[in-house]
Amino acid sequence: MVLENLGQSLRDVLKKIVNASNIDEKLVKEITKDIQRALLQADVNVKLVLEITKEVERRALTEKPPAGKSSREHVIRIINDELVKILGEPKTLPVQKQVIMMVGLYGQGKTTTSGKLGRYFHKKGMKVGLIAGDVYRPAAYDQLKQIADKVGIHFFGIPGETNASKIVAEGMKALANQDIIIVDTSGRHALEADLIQEIKDIANVAKPTERILVLDASVGQQAGPQAQAFHDAVGITSVIITKMDGTAKGGGALSAVARTKAPIVFIGVGEHLEDLDPFIPSRFISRMLGMGDLQSLMETAKENISEDAAEEVTKKIMSGKFTLREMYDQMEMLSNMGPLKKLMGMLPGMPGGMTDKINVEESQARLAKYRIIMDSMTDEEMEEPRLIKGNRINRIAIGSGTDPKDVRELLHQYNNSKKAVKGFMGNRKLRKQLMKQAGAGGLEGME
Repeated sequence: MVLENLGQSLRDVLKKIVNASNIDEKLVKEITKDIQRALLQADVNVKLVLEITKEVERRALTEKPPAGKSSREHVIRIINDELVKILGEPKTLPVQKQVIMMVGLYGQGKTTTSGKLGRYFHKKGMKVGLIAGDVYRPAAYDQLKQIADKVGIHFFGIPGETNASKIVAEGMKALANQDIIIVDTSGRHALEADLIQEIKDIANVAKPTERILVLDASVGQQAGPQAQAFHDAVGITSVIITKMDGTAKGGGALSAVARTKAPIVFIGVGEHLEDLDPFIPSRFISRMLGMGDLQSLMETAKENISEDAAEEVTKKIMSGKFTLREMYDQMEMLSNMGPLKKLMGMLPGMPGGMTDKINVEESQARLAKYRIIMDSMTDEEMEEPRLIKGNRINRIAIGSGTDPKDVRELLHQYNNSKKAVKGFMGNRKLRKQLMKQAGAGGLEGME
């Protein structure tokens, strides 16, 4: 989870509120100072911090809780609301035919982000093409081509060509049948006249729907002036902030850009191509505070899991069938949704600090090992796990390159899961409720 130190500090504030015997002026002033300290350590602008905390204090001391809400819940909601405000209004890039031009200074992560963005739209079912318009950095062409090949999207570039406008013009023709065309451009160490002119020339050729500025989170509060300078020069329409996973200045970058009214559409949270999160302030703050983000979790599941496959597994489990085959299918669907730590951060009450205690990386590695072990089983063994004993365990271990104790551990995990499923099946009220929430009304006939 990005900005984990800030998130942990703010979650400590919420704990203090929850555990307080009553919400009085002394407590409000105390938590206000705690919030100030947390935001300043995250490099948020001092003036902005004072504005936020002053408003939190004012509302907490003067507003009455809405009907049905306790004073604790009301103060927590105020903190959430004020934190969301500083991050600006949400903007989502439409999934429709468009041309996107990526701009920014040297070393901000434009090329990698171009590939990530290409993957994002490709996963949405769009035909995507990348144009290598960076003519100054020698490795830019090869890097973008490798990313395009890995994602499975189209690519255009002219090795050795120094005229960026010419590359883009030919690329636009070559990729004319693509839904989304993403143009990677050159950067400089500073926003200079030749860079501005090159971007303007490319824009005249590509006629982009979106001009996206890519900014490194490590620049902190300087992200604001940079965003403003680029906007004045070429009229940026959106911002992507990269490297949010490895800097204490991420809070400064987010808040500084938001203050320029430049809408942040994505944040880069890692080196992998899937590490690009749509930036929706309310969801971002909710996850950081440990309140979860079930909406994003559902969207991730819908995007990465076949609806037919999920329904088939659900029907089998609802009918009382839970073999190693169903367990395998569940693991496969989970792995398709992305890194386990990211998914757990979307669950209420499971902030990044909690996932660290659980050792998510170890759990993910164990799930991968279990799938390898099951790949070495016969169809009969997958359907009838009770048959797996003695020599069968040794054969499966040898076939999967694991130890017999790993096979026994898998069987132990399976038996625990089967008991949990059986317990769920026995709770008729809970079963109906969950099916209704999941929109599985068509399964109710199985009662």
